[in-house]
Amino acid sequence: MTKKHASLFALVLAFATGPLVGQVNEEAADPDRLQYLDVFEMEVADDPRIAPDGDRVVYVRRGFDVMTDRSRSALWVIDADGSNHRAITDGSGSVSSPRWSPGGDRLLYVGSSGGTNQLFVRWMDTGQTAELTNVTESPGNIAWSPDGNWIAMTMFVPEPASAFAKMPSRPEGAEWTTPARVISKLRYRADGRGYVPDGNTHIFVLPADGGTPRQLTSGAYDHGGGLSWSPDSRSIVFSANRDDPDFDVRDSEVFEVAVETRELRQLTDRFGPDGGPAVSPDGSRIAYTGFDDRHQGYQVSRLYVMDRDGGGARRVGDLDRDVGNLNWAADGRSLFIQYDDQGTTRVANITLDGEVTDLAADLGGVALGRPYGGGSYTVARDGSFAFTVNSPARPADVAIGRAGTEPRRITGLNEDLLAHKELAAVEEIWWESSHDGRPVHGWIARPPDFDPSRKYPLVLEIHGGPFANYGPRFAAEVQFYAAAGYVVFYTNPRGSTSYGEEFGNLIHHAYPGRDYDDLMSGVDAVIELGYVDEDNLMVTGGSGGGVLTAWIVGKTERFAAAVSQKPVIDWISFSLTSDGYASYYQYWFPGPVWEDGMLEHYWARSPLSLVGNVTTPTMLITGEQDLRTPMGQTEQYYQALKIRKVPTQMVRIQNASHGIASSSPSNLIAKVANVLEWFERYRVRSPVSD
Repeated sequence: MTKKHASLFALVLAFATGPLVGQVNEEAADPDRLQYLDVFEMEVADDPRIAPDGDRVVYVRRGFDVMTDRSRSALWVIDADGSNHRAITDGSGSVSSPRWSPGGDRLLYVGSSGGTNQLFVRWMDTGQTAELTNVTESPGNIAWSPDGNWIAMTMFVPEPASAFAKMPSRPEGAEWTTPARVISKLRYRADGRGYVPDGNTHIFVLPADGGTPRQLTSGAYDHGGGLSWSPDSRSIVFSANRDDPDFDVRDSEVFEVAVETRELRQLTDRFGPDGGPAVSPDGSRIAYTGFDDRHQGYQVSRLYVMDRDGGGARRVGDLDRDVGNLNWAADGRSLFIQYDDQGTTRVANITLDGEVTDLAADLGGVALGRPYGGGSYTVARDGSFAFTVNSPARPADVAIGRAGTEPRRITGLNEDLLAHKELAAVEEIWWESSHDGRPVHGWIARPPDFDPSRKYPLVLEIHGGPFANYGPRFAAEVQFYAAAGYVVFYTNPRGSTSYGEEFGNLIHHAYPGRDYDDLMSGVDAVIELGYVDEDNLMVTGGSGGGVLTAWIVGKTERFAAAVSQKPVIDWISFSLTSDGYASYYQYWFPGPVWEDGMLEHYWARSPLSLVGNVTTPTMLITGEQDLRTPMGQTEQYYQALKIRKVPTQMVRIQNASHGIASSSPSNLIAKVANVLEWFERYRVRSPVSD
């Protein structure tokens, strides 16, 4: 171990609450298996941008700094055939959002400069780079105008907070405490951000040669999301919620703003989200996504096309999947789309008659922790496209595709690290739910050197959301559990996305509930394969998976140990303390908690209502700064288990919000190490499993 790695290992031990991390399964010490510190050596490809002529791809290459415990990023470029792979920024500061100019001669991106994010442009023939802005707020959603003369972007415009109570003057030299924070707005804090500053996000335009950004939108509304220019570079189409965004939280419309006059036109008008607009190449039509909001927990976002003036809107096709990331084909007769199907993310082409042709699968997420979806793609004028590709054995790389040909991966960012590791093999499994016979989907990760004649302990790992999906994607946490000798079973029970609206809404106003039956039936199906030790079943999950973990141990004693990560324990208190409290009572419950019958409804769905049944040793892990499922939820369950003398432990991950591993790789390590040590402490030692 190098001196650098030895110092970080000490840091990881400190973050992971002492002796728990030092005692993992001996199998995990095998150098041919994945090691904790390997996280710092992993890299992912993000936001691949194919050049307009299709010859090259620029992407963000993300890695981690072992000494600062933070991510680092640089821009890299590679030819479409996989040659000439080289860096175009030095990695000394963070970079994001590369965007080719319409002619492909310049590259726009966001980079850090003196502690703030600014816009930069690079001339691709000479490598000369210029800083275009000198702003105090970070630019976002940047987009070139088709003529190459302008850049559109969004930027937060702060507003000074108005004083409420007038305080007396402080005597000269006196040291008073921090002034009181006075809050009067509905959405006043957000997970990962803390207290939300006063102000709103607006659209700006900037000359492509640099200068002063000019604000196009105004008012007490946020104008975020993607920006789509008209072909004549005279207007910008976007989506915003300009009605009652505090309460109608999903109700957005498509608007068009004239660059010269700032005249604003509303193009859609229905209750529900209309977003992701894309103007057709000839400027005659606008594609967008959305749905008629019925206040369901899960509603599929469909594809729509309307005339440029907002007339003639119609839904395109009957694809029962969420559609997003719209890009018109050059001839304007079809669109490229991205969607999830049965746990796999795809790029497809859809005609204006609704005919869907899949072009690529295995679009990869760019997070390393758990096997969630994500990733992105972009399209060149000739129809070739670049995308992030992922597999259970590799994090996201860059791949190239074209209709009629097999996509090919053109980078191998982790071959130096992972090609020499023995990783878990992942296989698909389907089973029938004991509740209604409905087919349910999942995956099994088997330990390296798997021997089907042996009996292995099993980890049931449950996804959050709950409206999300797992799939056959790289997940460091799954690989760590498998490297420690566990069979890992991860699933998409009812309520998961990518199986259609009806399947997703089986948990509407009924979560947690019959998803428990889906999970238990899945565990039974894996046990039937013959290589799982029934005395050593473990369960864990985060967020929605933490809810279900706590629910499970209140319903059954079949698990030897459990770890509930960042859970909701009591929906009554959660509904008015989470950062999403303006939404949950409308979409996840029949009404606010104080209305008739609601108190009983909220309580019946709370894992705390079942805590009197729990005998399973259950640990809790939550980020100290979590505002989505606040620490009070974890504390309630921990204290209830303590009172009942059920073995428990509370792990408070420092400097972490709801996405525990999103800011620091060592937090991912701390989470996994604590989970494994808890399981090891309560694992039953028997001849069949050792």
